[in-house]
Parts: sequence; structure tokens; C-alpha cells
Amino acid sequence: MTDSRSRTFDWADPAEALAQSRSAGTGLEALQAMIDGAIPPPPIARLMGFTLVEVSEGFALFECEPAEFHYNPIGAVHGGLACTLLDSALGCAGHTTLPAGVGYTSVDLNVRYLRPITHASGVLRATGRVIKPGRRVIFTEGELADAAGRVVATATSSLLVLAPTD
Repeated sequence: MTDSRSRTFDWADPAEALAQSRSAGTGLEALQAMIDGAIPPPPIARLMGFTLVEVSEGFALFECEPAEFHYNPIGAVHGGLACTLLDSALGCAGHTTLPAGVGYTSVDLNVRYLRPITHASGVLRATGRVIKPGRRVIFTEGELADAAGRVVATATSSLLVLAPTD
């Protein structure tokens, strides 16, 4: 018999959070409101255990402490965690450049895995930066580093800017 573990989590209604975000002002203002606790984080962040900790114009930083529930069958953190953290950091970096009510979606995401991640890696920090803002497409880059500051993955992404919806 294997030793069974469990994990539970909760989340806020994403439709309500989206409405709050749209009325919070610019993309930068909405993300800062999330950091300040005025807008709840998205369900994916609660599920995977990561947090948006810093934003500025063209920049976003997420943190996550890898745990057993992130593991794959070969005893390391699944690459999907690194990919999700980088996608979030790059997307939110782009979001900081957008006016109120304007959204975005990833067109592509290219991730390079450089080192394995385990729970011993300590707190992971995913940073995203805008390298070219745009009205139609935003280009971003970023990296994921472990607690010792070693880069464990890098990424680039193109974001399609979406017209406001009412």
C-alpha cells in the first residue's frame, strides 16, 4: 500500500475577478490590485501554488515553491509548472502595457529547460519582460530561476492584443 497524500484548495469566482479587473483601470493597475489583495488571483494560481509578487511597466514577477504535488513520474517537478510560471510572467508583463479593458492571449510560447527542478530547488522566481510593446502584438522574454539564482528555464512569447469587449 502506498502512502497517500492529499491537498485541497479554494478559489474565487473567476467571472467576478474578471469584472473587478476590467474596472480596476489599466493592465498595470489591475495586476497591482491583485498583488494588493483587492482582486483575487486566478484559479490556476491557487491550484498550482504560485503568486504574482511584483509588477511595473513591462515587467512581472511570480514566485512558487515547488512541492511533491508538482512532481512527474521520474521524480522531478513536471515541466508544465515551469511552462505555466513563464507563460504567466510573460503574459502579465505584456498586460502591464495595456490600457483599461484591453486583453491579450498567447500566440506562441517557446520554453527551454536548462536544469531539473525538485522541491530542493527552493522558491522559484519567474520574471517576464516586454521586449517590444505593440498595439497588435507584444513580444516578451523571461526566465525562471531557483532559490540559488540559477536559471532553470527561459522563454519567449508573442501576445496577441485583443480589442475591448463589453
